[in-house]
Amino acid sequence: MPEPTATPPCRTRFIDMLDAGVRAGRKLGLIGSARLDAEALLGRATEETGLSDFGDPWFHEPLEVLLESVKREANLNAAGEVSGVATLHHLLRDRLLAQMWFERHPEILARPLRNPVVIVGPMRSGTTRLHRLLASDRRFAHLRSFETISPVPRPEFEAVMRGEAKDFRPILAKRIMRVARLANPRTLSIHPTGPYEPEEELGLIAASFYGMKFETQWQVPTYARWCEGHSGVAAYRHMANLLRLIGWSQQESSLRPWILKTPQHMLDLPALLEVFPDARLIFTHRDPEQVVGSAASLAWNQSIIYSDDVRPGDIGREWLRKTETMVVRMRAARDAIPPERMIDVQYEDME
Repeated sequence: MPEPTATPPCRTRFIDMLDAGVRAGRKLGLIGSARLDAEALLGRATEETGLSDFGDPWFHEPLEVLLESVKREANLNAAGEVSGVATLHHLLRDRLLAQMWFERHPEILARPLRNPVVIVGPMRSGTTRLHRLLASDRRFAHLRSFETISPVPRPEFEAVMRGEAKDFRPILAKRIMRVARLANPRTLSIHPTGPYEPEEELGLIAASFYGMKFETQWQVPTYARWCEGHSGVAAYRHMANLLRLIGWSQQESSLRPWILKTPQHMLDLPALLEVFPDARLIFTHRDPEQVVGSAASLAWNQSIIYSDDVRPGDIGREWLRKTETMVVRMRAARDAIPPERMIDVQYEDME
């Protein structure tokens, strides 16, 4: 099948310069090779934090599958390898710190998560627009962007709660967003955000090395199919515990229901409803042609940052398949949901 003709997204010289710098550093022996293996990543996180409890060991298998898929399929450039190691290290370190907080403050895991309102729809179907609209209603609790990037406070956070220090996480989020703009200016124009803007919980699901977050930035089709073939209940349970930790760190009233959203829920409604049995659901709908084209564009814009070998035809076919799978699974799961617990919203009605 001939490759479609398309104008590639614009990657800035920043990534090319970073990539060249990493390669040069490796040749000179100044920079070591990226160790994308589980043992090295787990060991580094343990050594850095002095902690050893990663929580539910379920995450080990998806981590191994992800790493193998990255090595075989993602075709990462040198800068992409450095970024990949940093991303995975951040997630592992946060798992260790989360368990530290749960042990230090057992009341965190006792916090109820009552009646969340969950927006369910494909990428680019208006879920962000609706989520931010509802997040402006003070009757709901919501995640902020910096909490999606770094849901787990640092060990010294108790001083922040006493007003004796500042939370470093918004500063880190701002820096990450600045680097994202340098790497590809279109990325944050496709999904505008800021450290304190309402944001989805996909990063909390990714904390278990599960889900679509990795698929939008790396070409990892084997990993994608592994996730589609396994229950995400363990990942959703960890996500729920991270929500409890975030609510505790915000000093948020547990009486206010969370407003949640991420396209991942289309694939995992049974897991979502097992962990949040009293959830109320809002389904968003948009012309599938618009959804697939926009989702593929987002993934293409992300992937070219990390790889020099990204074929638009491959991206388009994968997200066409992915979107169809999401819709089929969502429809099947809806049949078991009482009608009074869900409503439907059309994309056109939000314009």
